[in-house]
Amino acid sequence: MRAKFKRSYTILPGLLISVLISLISQYLSALLPNLGAALIAIFLGILLGNTFLNKPYFKRGTKFSEKSLLEWSIVLNGIILDFQIIKQVGFTGFIFVILQMVLTILFAYWIGRTMKFNKKMSLLMGAGNAVCGSSAIGTVSPIIGADKKDKAMSITIVNVTGTILMVSLPILASVLYHNEVVQTSALIGGTIQSIGQVVASAKLVSMDVTNLSIVFKLMRVLLIIGVALSFSKLNTKEEEPLFSKSAVDSTSADLKKNTNLLTIPWFIVGFFILFLLRSFLPLPSFVIHSSEVISNQFEITALAAIGLQVKFSDILKEGPRTMLYGLLIGCFQIILAIGLIFWLF
Repeated sequence: MRAKFKRSYTILPGLLISVLISLISQYLSALLPNLGAALIAIFLGILLGNTFLNKPYFKRGTKFSEKSLLEWSIVLNGIILDFQIIKQVGFTGFIFVILQMVLTILFAYWIGRTMKFNKKMSLLMGAGNAVCGSSAIGTVSPIIGADKKDKAMSITIVNVTGTILMVSLPILASVLYHNEVVQTSALIGGTIQSIGQVVASAKLVSMDVTNLSIVFKLMRVLLIIGVALSFSKLNTKEEEPLFSKSAVDSTSADLKKNTNLLTIPWFIVGFFILFLLRSFLPLPSFVIHSSEVISNQFEITALAAIGLQVKFSDILKEGPRTMLYGLLIGCFQIILAIGLIFWLF
């Protein structure tokens, strides 16, 4: 009991500062409606997180705010969405996501090896960019036996790349698609790295784009199971071919130890349960409205926490070569997405 209270106490400073930034952002968004609370929260978080609030005792609370509040926000989105929105994605959307993910992983591995990064780093960058950022890297790193340095470096670069795409893709979508819902949602939800960055980016366009972008993104998150299983069959020894048979022996022990990593994330299960309730039961309008309000508050607080965790010192520490690696993958993802959207939609 005492340990639990102590843990809660350590979360409190970061949580409270994330909530405070989210409230300030919503107030400022009324004065600057073209920016929106989501973008203000992220940039305010980055600014304060690199200056006045660059303190270690905020770390646990900001991590909690980013992860837990964002997951609950996604769960509540299940009540906000209905079958009509899902139908807009359809089988074509699924094909788009599969191709986007597979080709991103292949490109990330190829360009990584060309730039003399090791196999494990290249695979981590592929998973992080193709699926869901830090969560995907955390899932596959023990399966391929990646060391802490590669894991930390890939998480930093993937998050930086995602932040750049988060800001630039709404502008690109307005030029290419005039913010048309399906194409814009496919570009944002099918490309940007983390769930929080997808939500922040889509919020800059419209609520309809936000809802559909989440659907595209959740399809990518679900496919982490397939990515993890595929990576478990690869041979990550530098001196041996990637697809050699000895890979099964070298990774089987790790895979058995980490079977819990291959389960579907709880927030996706929660999302689909509430989605089915909304689709088949006549829920009162106040329930839907309340869910939307709470989800929005959780989202903005989580985005403020994401901003607080972006450190300029981490970016500079990784060096220009590693940053170039991340930016090349991001550029490839954008070009690939535009091509697939033109072909499929």
